Amino acid sequence: MKTNLVQVLFVASCFFMLAACQSTVEKASIEVPQFYDQGFSHEHQYVVESEEEIFKLDDIAKAYVHNTIEGINEPKEQMSALVHAVFDRSQMNLLYRGDANTLASETFHNQAANCLSLSIMMYSLAKEAGFNVDFQEIAVPETWTRRSGYSLLNGHINLRLSASPSKEENTFYLRNQSYQVDFDPQSSREMLSKRIVSKQNVIAMFYNNKGADALLKNDFNQAYAYFRAALSMKPTFQAAWINLGILYRHLDFFEQAEDAYKFALELDPNSLTTWENLAYLYKFTDREDQANKIFARVERKRRKNPYYYVNLGEEQIERKNWNEALVHFRKALSLDRNRHEIYYGLAQVYFQIGEMQQSERYLKLARNNTNNKQTEQLYQTKLDNLRAL
Repeated sequence: MKTNLVQVLFVASCFFMLAACQSTVEKASIEVPQFYDQGFSHEHQYVVESEEEIFKLDDIAKAYVHNTIEGINEPKEQMSALVHAVFDRSQMNLLYRGDANTLASETFHNQAANCLSLSIMMYSLAKEAGFNVDFQEIAVPETWTRRSGYSLLNGHINLRLSASPSKEENTFYLRNQSYQVDFDPQSSREMLSKRIVSKQNVIAMFYNNKGADALLKNDFNQAYAYFRAALSMKPTFQAAWINLGILYRHLDFFEQAEDAYKFALELDPNSLTTWENLAYLYKFTDREDQANKIFARVERKRRKNPYYYVNLGEEQIERKNWNEALVHFRKALSLDRNRHEIYYGLAQVYFQIGEMQQSERYLKLARNNTNNKQTEQLYQTKLDNLRAL
């Protein structure tokens, strides 16, 4: 089984999230690939969570909602109170953790989750309060995170809360009484396009994330069960086809992997991640010329994306290739001087090659360029530890 090349997965977490590129148009002219059930003899042992289980709140969470909005009459003020209560670390102490794909009730009690799980929890809390809630998918640029030797391509969703029509006579609430809730607030995203996605889309995203988690742990049958559930829920969910293709390729089901990637390209011919994974498949299957042509085209299109070089730098850090990592992070910095991830990458490399002054300098810059209190505190802790050496 060949696993030495970089893997590129789609995930949905929200500081990263999955499925930024899937099509919402059902294309009847495309033949959907058949699932390769015969390759996964134990897949049936895994029961995926139902819609009810994903969004269900227990009595404690429901009481929290009603206690929060009790005595507040105006819907906009109720929304504000609920949202601020969720974000207020002194009350909920919510921590962001990218790999925490949890149910709404688990998220409420665990107090740690990724953005998708936080959004699912917020949806359930807001519905319990009687609000209308829409999930919105944000068309974010390509960014990646690294986990277990994989590059995970990130996407993003947020929510829009609005007042339900009042049942009281002669009382009307305007549609513009709305509140946008984003667990990764960045001013740069205000101008990005967004679209409303269905609850079923979000369930498919949740399954896809769970499948990615299983794949990272080499639990291939469980990964297949979740990817299959995601695509049964949303057959045109491109991200899950990409990830299913990666799973197939892991197990040397090359024909099935190629079908999955080509179907994903039918859904979005401009998806660089799909093209990249197809190129890896061609490389695995001794089609070097085809692979190299795709790799070159993908790289040309990504040359102005600083996160592309951050990802390359992080790959080289994992391989302990410090000089190569430094080249990539410096290239990223030449493209964007406002990203904390770039400065942190440089700080890591300089630490490894023994240049402590430079490492401290870039850690300070990383700390000063994040607007996330949790991340800022993480950098400060690393600074304190560095100074104590």
